[in-house]
Amino acid sequence: MIDKIKLALSLLLLALGIAGFYLFEDKAMVVRILAILAGIVASVAVAWTTAQGKEALGFVNESIAEAKRVVWPTRQETIQTTFAVMVLVIIMAIFLALVDVSFAYMVQLIMGRGA
Repeated sequence: MIDKIKLALSLLLLALGIAGFYLFEDKAMVVRILAILAGIVASVAVAWTTAQGKEALGFVNESIAEAKRVVWPTRQETIQTTFAVMVLVIIMAIFLALVDVSFAYMVQLIMGRGA
């Protein structure tokens, strides 16, 4: 039950941060943005003390560990793949342009409007 109260408080703090943005309408934009950031930080701080927050933190840590295990392509592989994609896009553009021109010619021919 206490976790539900904390989550409700977290949502309330987030809503207060957003409301602060509109309440400080006559203040500088920096103050308005700081109101939102303060609401977000307070909301996250309270949410992390709940069981769901601890699970989310564990998930984030596992995701970071998984991202570190990813084998990223080398610069050479990236350049080669980019080049292959660009060539394929150019070929497809030419093909689709030819199909478009052919269909336009056929429609004009069928409609009897010249060609």
